[in-house]
Amino acid sequence: MQTVLFHSTIFGPIRSRRLGVSLGVNLTPDDGKICSFDCLYCEAGFNAQGPGTTGFPPRERVARLLESRLKNMSEAGEPLDVITFSGNGEPTLHPEFGGVIDDTIRIRDKYYPSAKVSVLSNSTRLDREEVCKALRKVDNNILKLDSAVTETMRLIDRPNSPAFTSEKVIDEIAQFKGQCIVQTMFLRGEFEGRKIDNTTPEEVDALIEAYKKITPREIMIYSIDRKTPAETLEKVERPELERIGERIAAETGIPVQVA
Repeated sequence: MQTVLFHSTIFGPIRSRRLGVSLGVNLTPDDGKICSFDCLYCEAGFNAQGPGTTGFPPRERVARLLESRLKNMSEAGEPLDVITFSGNGEPTLHPEFGGVIDDTIRIRDKYYPSAKVSVLSNSTRLDREEVCKALRKVDNNILKLDSAVTETMRLIDRPNSPAFTSEKVIDEIAQFKGQCIVQTMFLRGEFEGRKIDNTTPEEVDALIEAYKKITPREIMIYSIDRKTPAETLEKVERPELERIGERIAAETGIPVQVA
């Protein structure tokens, strides 16, 4: 079974194809996975591997480890473009997420004031005001929308909540009024006998209408780049992604980054 990617709270820096030189922050366990989605393409594996034993890292520990790493990097003259919250699950599930963001901004300003703070979120916690308040403070509030069609979204992302729909999440992302980036994974294939394809004209039409409603400052589209737990998925090659991106940009007027 494919298992978690990150075995520490602070990892990297790595070169992100979307964000540049990125120092990662994992707010979920370092020996298991906790997520409100169970995406077919998740590089950290399926939720079935379990939550592990270490739990959410305490806020104070995150701050201490982050400051130590940034101090060492700064003294060594190492470059840094972004501090990115991702890891082995959904970062906004951390019970002290808002406080962690406050600490991170304070520490960033001390050592790398020009670096951005980015959060990669699956958008499942946007019904919580404390989460939204924290996301409004970061430089790059990157929110997932893999399909504007609920049936397709549920096939790809497999949310834990049966009440989670594309309509609900589109409304919740729209509350940021442009203070966000929407990220969409394009893929096709099949899983457990069901065909999956969010690249069809109907799917792209629905996404375009959703993007128009949300009005993000940018749209990121990408496809599979590493091994996935569902091995029957297919990567959408860059020329096709670029054609989809060109159509989205033309019909929405919103910048599209193809990663």
